Amino acid sequence: MTFISRIVGSGSYLPEKVVTNDDLSKKVETTDEWITSRTGIKRRHIAAEGETTSDLALKAARKAMQDAGVSADEIDLIVVGTTTPDRTFPATAVTIQAKLGVIHGAAFDVQAVCSGFVYAMSVVDGFIKAGQAKTALVIGAETMSRLLDWEDRATCVLFGDGAGAVVIKAVELKNGMKNHPHGILSTHIHSDGRYEELLYTDGGPSSTGDAGHLRMEGKEVFKHAVTNLAEVVVEALEKNGLSASDIDWLVPHQANKRIIDSTAKKLKMPREKVILTIEDHANTSAASIPLALDAARRDGRIKDGDLILMEAMGGGLTWGAVLVRW
Repeated sequence: MTFISRIVGSGSYLPEKVVTNDDLSKKVETTDEWITSRTGIKRRHIAAEGETTSDLALKAARKAMQDAGVSADEIDLIVVGTTTPDRTFPATAVTIQAKLGVIHGAAFDVQAVCSGFVYAMSVVDGFIKAGQAKTALVIGAETMSRLLDWEDRATCVLFGDGAGAVVIKAVELKNGMKNHPHGILSTHIHSDGRYEELLYTDGGPSSTGDAGHLRMEGKEVFKHAVTNLAEVVVEALEKNGLSASDIDWLVPHQANKRIIDSTAKKLKMPREKVILTIEDHANTSAASIPLALDAARRDGRIKDGDLILMEAMGGGLTWGAVLVRW
């Protein structure tokens, strides 16, 4: 039997606390106009004291499971994309597994920073196609605020906290479905460790003994992002014999509106086909794509049969894309 991975539900969660650009201007030398014009961000959500990554993920996961109509007994794989785990170990995914009451299957984290959700989708797609999972929960969840230096205006204005999740089921691919299957058509992941110093944290368990703060060379990251994202989109389209005009919705990692606009322009994609949510939650790293995906589903933009392309780039550098027929 041949299986395809089909997304059957989605969910998302943003913390209650909202920090606007004007709020930040009282802490660091910046303005709403400066942040908005350079990034497209107007506000971000910040986790409350004591609110963990698994707390955010759990709320998004439950919404996705409710949307999909699946119970904990059906989930046999949980993969969490996160760079801000509750603990160094165990994986945040096993914490979520326990809180959901899933007592079978496997649960683990994937660490690819902002590409984490794309990497997690690729991993789960592989498990399903190999017949090793039937119903999976894929989550992107972050508390990026815990890694920020709030005196560094180059980075503290860019990030926020949140979580998004999807439920993926294995669907047998029968002869009549092979020409126009609904589900994940292909996944594409890449990395290049030569550029790790462009986006990193200056700490870690084996180096400094603490999590450290996020550091970034913004201009260099921008250049690599536009090039790498455009290339991986073309790779995904060519793999499936499609062109950019076939895409109904581009769901990009919500890092910076200028990066998203530049990538869309390079692909000659009209702005109205791009899902943008960065204004409301800033860069939520691995959570940003599932947050945007869920928002577009719930407001009716994404419809059955639509061709969806998700793409992201993060620290590592890592990058990738997922092509899905909804």
